[in-house]
Amino acid sequence: MKKQIIEKIKQYETIIIHRHVRPDPDAYGSQGGLAEVIQASFPEKKVYTVGQEEETLHYLRRLDNISDDTFKGALVIVCDTANTERICDQRYTKGDFLIKIDHHPNVDPYGDIMWVDTNASSTSEMIYEFYKEGKDEGLQMSDEAARLLFAGIVGDTGRFLYPSSTEKTFAYAGELIHYQFSRTELFDKMYELQPNIVKLNGFVLQNFEMLQHGAAMMVLKKELLETYDAKPSHASLLVSELGNVAGIKAWVFFIEENDQIRVRLRSKGPVINTIAAKYNGGGHPLAAGASIYSWDEMSSVIKDLEEVCKK
Repeated sequence: MKKQIIEKIKQYETIIIHRHVRPDPDAYGSQGGLAEVIQASFPEKKVYTVGQEEETLHYLRRLDNISDDTFKGALVIVCDTANTERICDQRYTKGDFLIKIDHHPNVDPYGDIMWVDTNASSTSEMIYEFYKEGKDEGLQMSDEAARLLFAGIVGDTGRFLYPSSTEKTFAYAGELIHYQFSRTELFDKMYELQPNIVKLNGFVLQNFEMLQHGAAMMVLKKELLETYDAKPSHASLLVSELGNVAGIKAWVFFIEENDQIRVRLRSKGPVINTIAAKYNGGGHPLAAGASIYSWDEMSSVIKDLEEVCKK
């Protein structure tokens, strides 16, 4: 599969790389890391990374604004996106050939070539593996590509704390840190929080609610976020904090946005992506997301969470 992707990259002059909506470091890391690898390997090619920018991730990469005409005859690659509804910039269909590279369960097979590895810690890990496979085919790694891929791996493994971190994950990370970039600077930008978000985190830790059977929940409505001058994307940075609380098996954040309520699910063991799938979402067994469109639906999500914790 990796060799097929390399051959396709060689065939096309223009390559456009997408990722999922509401991006995280792995989305940016795999998208940007792949772009940097391709550009370093084939300087004559035109390589673009597209999608709506996320302000909190500007330190990783700024994205390109391209016209619809750019997609004509182009190779399109979508990274870290399980289903077509979550692809950021729906113009991905306007290209000549489509490739899917992802580590989520393949619930929505799409693309002319699909490389899906659910055993990978992150799509960034897969992109580094892709580079290693293609070194003999002319693929080159740059310092910037290494920085992005390392950030993606760190982000999706929770700084290597999650069970998805395998021996391969540590080996690849160990190789990436030999490239010239500052891990200290990168970690500062990934994990430093503005004072208002630290105070919001304090509110979360003081006000989360313990439910039955080791489940827990936190509700963050628009009015509360406005009190702390916080955006929904800022609130999402705090979801993992409850993982440090003894006695919690799985938890959910309900974060209100303008047109929906984001449901962020995390777990220390119980499988929760089955819950996400019921509410227009999906993800990994221990980290998933969904959407609901009324506070009346919240009780149903909570009931499902308590049930998986009980089992």
